[in-house]
Amino acid sequence: MKIKQIESKPMWTCPEIVELLDRYIIGQGDAKKAVAIALRNRWRRMQLPDDMRREVVPNNIILIGPTGVGKTEIARRLSQIADLPFLKVEATKFTEKGYVGRDVDSMVRDLVENAIALVRRGSEARFAQEIDQAVEDNLLDILFPSLEGMDNEPDRTARWERSREKIRKQLNEGVLDDKEVAVTSEQSKVPIANIFTSAGEEFDASFGESLKNLFPKQKTEKKVSVAKARILLREQEADKRLDMDQIVAEAIELVENGGIIFLDEIDKIAGSRGHGGGPDVSREGVQRDLLPIVEGSAVSTKYGPVKTDHVLFLAAGAFHMSKPSDLIPELQGRFPIRVELNSLTEEDFVKILRDTEGSLIRQYTAMLAVDNCTVDFTPDALEELARLAAELNKRMENIGARRLQTIMAQLLDDMLYDVPAKQLGPVTVDRAFVSERLTDIIHDEDLSRYIL
Repeated sequence: MKIKQIESKPMWTCPEIVELLDRYIIGQGDAKKAVAIALRNRWRRMQLPDDMRREVVPNNIILIGPTGVGKTEIARRLSQIADLPFLKVEATKFTEKGYVGRDVDSMVRDLVENAIALVRRGSEARFAQEIDQAVEDNLLDILFPSLEGMDNEPDRTARWERSREKIRKQLNEGVLDDKEVAVTSEQSKVPIANIFTSAGEEFDASFGESLKNLFPKQKTEKKVSVAKARILLREQEADKRLDMDQIVAEAIELVENGGIIFLDEIDKIAGSRGHGGGPDVSREGVQRDLLPIVEGSAVSTKYGPVKTDHVLFLAAGAFHMSKPSDLIPELQGRFPIRVELNSLTEEDFVKILRDTEGSLIRQYTAMLAVDNCTVDFTPDALEELARLAAELNKRMENIGARRLQTIMAQLLDDMLYDVPAKQLGPVTVDRAFVSERLTDIIHDEDLSRYIL
């Protein structure tokens, strides 16, 4: 089976990927270049002959740098660019096999679920117009039942058709979204399955199917709003048209050839080398469990085995209390690309506030505009906010760009509270405005410790 999502779809070039990342992340050119090459290589590999394709394995990457410098944001934006199965998970969530908690295999299962949702959305898009029409017709039948036995009364039939079209127009305009209607849905009740899944364990798919056969689907009727009914009916209409077996097969192959897993906080499972006992044993146990998955193995899922030989792994960690060499050597060897991210400077903070799409400045301006409050930030205000963020990161814990969130929340706290009760009119936030509201708090050690 060909992976159309990777093979036939035009893939961004590396400079184009970096340019897209630049819209959301300031600086960190080396990290952007590394992930751009890795993503482009996903597409390059799929253009190779089958015998060569099997030999090409991904170069996994470790992103090293303090918190708040863009490690997670790079991975998050990369997933949006790639349109490939992607999963972000914290390494600290896993426990060594044999202990209570999540085992590392669960991340592959979660990645498969994400892939199925991705492929299903693509399949639904092909039937979107047909599904939307069927949903609309179903809602019309619920709201305005069809006439029977009116063939000999053309006037009444014509009135009924005009009324039905009027309701159709109201549906399309959302006028009836809050109206309550009765919707019939089918549910498969398999109470025994809960016994097998309550502890987070996967149970055999064939056994699960046999349980479903023992407990066939039952039709139930429930009252919901038209807006909610539209969602339920859309799912039902999509299920009628989609071949789930085909979707699952495509999703699994997409995971095996294009899947990306981002392991955050990997430094938290790196124990100090040379010390036995204590929590280090559990940490190294998680690393040992990760090793076969990163190297390439078949993980059992409820949809069948999934091979991880060509899944790309991105890992990230601050490595304040440890270093990459504290990972077990075998795991280190499976992450050949290491990129260090730089701490953010005062100039970087200005660019983050001014230049990035969806910046905090744009977010707060848009939210206050909802309450008819116009806010304008002057360039010197951005410089002062950046200076204060950099100063606090030096004096206190360095939390990178996240410091801007705490500062902005404190700066606009009163304004966000007062509108719309108080008609503030246009507000200009300049350096004096920032200094008046933040300088005293920042220089009060007790207050800044708890507020900022």
